[in-house]
Amino acid sequence: MTGISTHVLDTSIGRPAEGVPVELALHTEGGWKVLGASATDSDGRAKDLPAVEAGSVVRLLFDTAAYYAARSDETPFFPEVSIVFTVAPAQHHYHVPLLLNPFGYSVYRGS
Repeated sequence: MTGISTHVLDTSIGRPAEGVPVELALHTEGGWKVLGASATDSDGRAKDLPAVEAGSVVRLLFDTAAYYAARSDETPFFPEVSIVFTVAPAQHHYHVPLLLNPFGYSVYRGS
């Protein structure tokens, strides 16, 4: 089994993005199966997502609309961010940070 964690930083304010709902789902023949959900803590981290099997294709779905709704009356340009990746057999843990701002985002495989 491979652990999954994430970290969201709001680059528009230079701080962790607290309270971003995030969902972890597994790709199956029938579509996406939700494995677990969390929200980022005061440090912008979601550490309590479930582990997944090696070789799986998984999705992290960030509800950025909920995050921005708590901070502004404006509708966000990206209401959600979906990150899909394959879990390699030799990996024990994946950390997938999201750098977020109102009009863009970037993601990478962290350590």
